[in-house]
Amino acid sequence: MRDIHLKTLRLLVSVCEHRNMARAAAEEHIEPSAISKRIAQLEHDLGVPLLVRTRRGVQPTPAGVALVEHAKSVLFTMDRIASDVAAYGSGLRGSVSVCASASAIAEALLDDIASFMRMPAHENIRVNVEERLSLDLVRRLREGAASIGVCWDNADIEGLQSRPYRQDRLALAVHPDHPLASRKSLTFEQTLDHEHVGLPPATAVHTMLQHAAARNGRTVSYRAIVSNFDAAFRVVAANLGISVVPAVVGETYKRLLNVKVIPLTDRWAARRFIVCFKDFDALQPAAQRMVNHLAECAKEAANIE
Repeated sequence: MRDIHLKTLRLLVSVCEHRNMARAAAEEHIEPSAISKRIAQLEHDLGVPLLVRTRRGVQPTPAGVALVEHAKSVLFTMDRIASDVAAYGSGLRGSVSVCASASAIAEALLDDIASFMRMPAHENIRVNVEERLSLDLVRRLREGAASIGVCWDNADIEGLQSRPYRQDRLALAVHPDHPLASRKSLTFEQTLDHEHVGLPPATAVHTMLQHAAARNGRTVSYRAIVSNFDAAFRVVAANLGISVVPAVVGETYKRLLNVKVIPLTDRWAARRFIVCFKDFDALQPAAQRMVNHLAECAKEAANIE
């Protein structure tokens, strides 16, 4: 199969978005016949029809839908490559890609990155932050798809380097009318008679809670599984369950929603985060500065505490 031309992919995406060859041609400043010829050649090269022509316009076939999704991802990546490389020519110092766990993002990471970007010396550094599961985060660092990762220190980071970051403690979010709401502190085992609201099974915190319950010969009963802490707090505020959450995040939400936050006293409820990377010496200077800044933020927070 021939290499797929990026221009052809861009035209295919435009046609599928407009559902009309003529409108796509006008937007791309090209003749409809030229688009039709390019897509026909692509269909020939791939050996599968991508579009169905009707009197109302065009519709992508199942193969066309799949290709358009991939094409959007490829085109986005190519645009970013061009933008990042061009940035050096306009005096920008670089770009830093950060992958982080949901807990790290929900707590202090974004504030620490913002303070980094506000510094005059860093005003020309671009920062991209993505939320990732710990396993995916580590994989992307190993493959070179991200510069820096921020995650819980129980992640398997074999082959990577790391520096200490911030610490936190887990707590229990409950509705004020819940039977546990009057407690000043709790062990996790004391929560297991009640229905929980949890994060997806692939997350580190879900796995940790399952293991903690198993050590007590119990299981966690989930009323709901949600995608993030914001959703967890809203389910708790509706008095539909309880949820294990970072205490720092809980302090924010208890002011916004009708919830109480009770500390967990289990030893494992005190967590440490790390900043990890493949090789500090191989990082771009902008990424090295970010690593140093995050480590410094962690030291300052520890001194305050």
